[in-house]
Amino acid sequence: MFNIQLEEWYEANGRDLPWRRTSDPYFIMLSEFILQQTQICQGMDYYLRFAERFPTAESLADASEEEVMRLWQGLGYYSRARHLHAAAKQIAEKGHFPKDYAFVRALPGVGDYTAAAIMSFAFGEPYAVLDGNVQRVLARHFGITEPVDTTQGKKLLRALADEMLDHERPALYNQAIMDFGALQCKPSSPLCHACPLADTCQALSMHRVDKLPLKSKRTAIRDRYLTYIYTRTKDGKILLHRRGKGDIWQGLFEFPMIESAGPLTLAEVEEKVKAKVKLELVAQDVRHQLTHQRLHADFYLLTLPTAYESTKGQWVEEKSLDHYALPRLLEKLRSLL
Repeated sequence: MFNIQLEEWYEANGRDLPWRRTSDPYFIMLSEFILQQTQICQGMDYYLRFAERFPTAESLADASEEEVMRLWQGLGYYSRARHLHAAAKQIAEKGHFPKDYAFVRALPGVGDYTAAAIMSFAFGEPYAVLDGNVQRVLARHFGITEPVDTTQGKKLLRALADEMLDHERPALYNQAIMDFGALQCKPSSPLCHACPLADTCQALSMHRVDKLPLKSKRTAIRDRYLTYIYTRTKDGKILLHRRGKGDIWQGLFEFPMIESAGPLTLAEVEEKVKAKVKLELVAQDVRHQLTHQRLHADFYLLTLPTAYESTKGQWVEEKSLDHYALPRLLEKLRSLL
């Protein structure tokens, strides 16, 4: 009865989304990569741009990493773009998108949830999705008090998700329970007064809707202090550095940067830069929140007569800066010039 009620609710209230109008596994995979860590309202335009520019896995596979990253710019969590690009290359090598869970699950950037979504939405295979929305619906409705971020909690919810799945209509059921969690059984202020599952909801009967699902711990937030120097020449060149592996924004470009244990004074910045011309402070303590990091950025402008030889970056035409993928924080800083 649980799955039938969800499906009836979905048929009346479900969202009409472009990736739900196709069974093409490539487009479904594309949407799932974009929607990892991203709300639909933000990801929609990116999906449409990618789908238009790269209508097949082969066309995405043939693209350069620079073009992929540039198109992804502003969406954040850039490892998703690299994984998507790598997955497209593996699919292109196969010559088709196999209807094979093991192949899909082994693609770069594909976890249990994404594999289940692709298999059920594209191929109608009975794999239950288990994302944050589904966890919340199941934990509340069935009164699950085991923290969802523990091994035991994950096992319990996985077994329950598999048990509740409509094996005859897995795509419909998965879309229904995800939308139900996003629109009806919301994290805060859920619409319990108009919920078709209210009579059987354990959290509601126990007055614990606002307490479930439980989590055992919170991840500590790390503060980082970054000082960026927008270095330009009078003849229209700027200095860019490409970030390497092992940290945030891998493969993206940035302006010359100094990281420190705390905010730097102007005198400290001038000492580190060793420039013979005056630095101009553009912005101070511009904050940018990542999943487990809080960035504090100071932004300076340095205008030089001519370019100098640099081993820490490359000089590019300032007018061509739009061709280089920058992190969202740097786009924000750039807009302040």
